Amino acid sequence: MTWSTCDLCDRYPDRLRVLTPRFRHFGGRTRFAGEIVTIKCFEDNVHIREAAVEPGAGRVMVIDGGASLRSALVGDGVAGWARDHGWAGMIINGCVRDTVALAKVEIGVMALGVNPMQPGKQRHGARNVPVTFGEVQFVPGEFLYADEDGVVVSKQRLDTPGSGGA
Repeated sequence: MTWSTCDLCDRYPDRLRVLTPRFRHFGGRTRFAGEIVTIKCFEDNVHIREAAVEPGAGRVMVIDGGASLRSALVGDGVAGWARDHGWAGMIINGCVRDTVALAKVEIGVMALGVNPMQPGKQRHGARNVPVTFGEVQFVPGEFLYADEDGVVVSKQRLDTPGSGGA
């Protein structure tokens, strides 16, 4: 990928929403992009686990965990499943775990922090609903671009160098 979020902001300043800079990279890839799929959950990762084993087709999971820091929603196992099924990345409004192993999984993973506690498995939450955090509304079907400088969201796929246009 030859694009950068800085270049996208320069080229499309009126078409992008920028996530507040509280999220850190934990996965083995720091640059990723794709169509948004949303999951809303709180201290429960059943919907995330189910999505991780579905065909990702280069999409990005945007997970609103309610900014809970009391347990992790994703570890190296779930991230590995997502990578193996073609997901480009995950943005998690919550925590991750297994960070040493997670850093070796070739998928983008950004989260607020780390907690070694595993989440619940009660199936609380919803999929493919608009979610809002970090001063950005994430809508299923829109597009997300993430790199070392930040995360931006667009209503449609952007023409990026090397993308062949949109």
